[in-house]
Amino acid sequence: MDSTPETRLRELGFKLPDVPSPAGSYVPATRAGDLVFTAGQLPFISGELHITGKVGDTVSVEGAREAARLCALNALAAAAAETGGLDGIDRIVKVTGFVASAAGFNGQPEVLNGASEFLGEVFGDAGLHARSAVGVAELPMDAPVEVEIVVQSRGTSS
Repeated sequence: MDSTPETRLRELGFKLPDVPSPAGSYVPATRAGDLVFTAGQLPFISGELHITGKVGDTVSVEGAREAARLCALNALAAAAAETGGLDGIDRIVKVTGFVASAAGFNGQPEVLNGASEFLGEVFGDAGLHARSAVGVAELPMDAPVEVEIVVQSRGTSS
């Protein structure tokens, strides 16, 4: 891919949102050397939770995939704030996703593909990453999905 992550993000019809404010005693992202770890991000749009409920009950897999994409976008915003922008991110290292799952639902990997595919579209080969997809009983604010990412930055800061 010849264009920058910022350009590809715009081509996909997105822009980096403001970094969501923490809902507790933590920071949105923190740096350790050239790695940036984000806090778990929910599917917020302009400060509002986009969707609520459990996947496999009131939330469809497709709705949850879209929620995972929004979570990844919010996580990118948090990471980019630490790296000086999307172009300060060298690669996506790891994605961890949590899916609020109804009893018997076991399609968590399909839900998290919404985040993984989005990161691949934005970063190309540098968006390929390791991943965990975990089913949970509940998430904050009744969100169906929460995503955190680890990125490698192009430079370090103290």
